[in-house]
Amino acid sequence: MVGVSFSEALNELLPGGLPHRERCVEGAARHLALIEEANRQFNLTRITDAREAVVKHVLDSLLPWKLFAGAEHVADAGTGAGFPGIPLALALPETRFTLLESTQKKARFVESAAAALELRNVAVKPVRAEDWLKTNRADVVTARAVAPLAKAIVLFAGALKQGGRILLYKGPDVEAEMEEAAGEARKRQIRMRVVERYELPGDMGRRTVVELRRGV
Repeated sequence: MVGVSFSEALNELLPGGLPHRERCVEGAARHLALIEEANRQFNLTRITDAREAVVKHVLDSLLPWKLFAGAEHVADAGTGAGFPGIPLALALPETRFTLLESTQKKARFVESAAAALELRNVAVKPVRAEDWLKTNRADVVTARAVAPLAKAIVLFAGALKQGGRILLYKGPDVEAEMEEAAGEARKRQIRMRVVERYELPGDMGRRTVVELRRGV
């Protein structure tokens, strides 16, 4: 990766009010360096610029951190290289995170990264999220770049216990997805709503976080 260093970009871009900000800068820089190193063996990300990696992976994961604050247990479904789970775990050390990734190589990488960062609040499971959720529960289930909402409802609906939430990172044009998913949501008595919108710096995209809860 080229340009500024990960630490420089993180120091510049992470918001001032982020909890444990210094720990986030240090840990996220190490995480991105581990991804860069692993990328030589197998593809974890196509992003090759340090600033872009910070924005599209770390900052994108962390900007809605307040939605996760106070949760005892968060499951990150399809964590990939560890997003949003590892950045959120750095910012919220009192919250337990289970990172779910069915691709064995990626799961092994994330497990080694969590160990290198000494993230005692992180467990990694090399399983499909929908299978894990059949027998396990979390206060919050989250995912980035997951299936369209209609399919996500089918995959994750079983995780919605009383008071539980699903928080899905989506793109800017989520209303059409919500409209398409409305019938499935009604059938399963799931309420969908947009809980946060934010813009990434440098024209790198707009994001929407959609919350799913039990209830009509």
